Amino acid sequence: MYEEPYRWVEAVGNRRQYLDDQLRQGSPVVALSYAEGTVLLTFSKGTPKLYEIYDRIGLAGMGHPADLEKLRFTLLDMAHMEGFQRSPGDVTGSRLVKYGLAPVIKQAFEEIFRAPFIIKILLAELGAKPEQDHFLTVDYDGAFEETPGWAVLGATPEIQRHMMAYVKSQIPQPPPTLQVSVETALQTWAIGSLHQTQEELKPDEPNKSGPATTVQNDPAFDETKILDHLRDTLSEKTLECAVLERNAPGSSKYRSLSPEETRSLLPTVLQEVR
Repeated sequence: MYEEPYRWVEAVGNRRQYLDDQLRQGSPVVALSYAEGTVLLTFSKGTPKLYEIYDRIGLAGMGHPADLEKLRFTLLDMAHMEGFQRSPGDVTGSRLVKYGLAPVIKQAFEEIFRAPFIIKILLAELGAKPEQDHFLTVDYDGAFEETPGWAVLGATPEIQRHMMAYVKSQIPQPPPTLQVSVETALQTWAIGSLHQTQEELKPDEPNKSGPATTVQNDPAFDETKILDHLRDTLSEKTLECAVLERNAPGSSKYRSLSPEETRSLLPTVLQEVR
């Protein structure tokens, strides 16, 4: 009887290792504020990873497509029920995460006789001004984090630290244009993907718990390596890009960018990649 708590802790630890391994196959996600809204960006191979949840709220995810779909519908149901019973203004990303999404994911993770969700989720909520844009990320164990201005999803905490270090070094003030934000998001995605590849090649090396490597001494931040990696990825996968536009007419502010529009926002050296 006294061993049961220790067995549970061991089982949870095994789950973390399993989920980290599974998520290494996923595509990182980047979301940034820009002057006229917010942009969400990732790469996919057939199955979309970016969605509208409510008028001013967009969703992005990495992980198993079936788990993403199940949790997306949970959020859709909650958002529209909140909007109907209360008012559209009461539907916020923070409320959806704290009272809807995080408890469901946490319960599935901690019940060792139940399959956990192989998923990480990002919610972007559009504000009236860039400084009021709000981002939330939810991990596979239900832990969530709220940040203003930007958010990222990576396969492991270490990869996310590298991505966050890069974003912090690149975001200008005042808020940039959409094109600048897309270029920054692309480069940040490449940083996460390159580090993900490195971890796959060296799976037995333990993650360092210290501060993220700086731009100046990290080999993955080399501009040529980033462009080569993006060029290879663009030829193999679909670049997904969606925006929440502050000045869009009507209540719904979410819009998926067409392939042509997305291509026009790429750096010139990448626009001809097929």
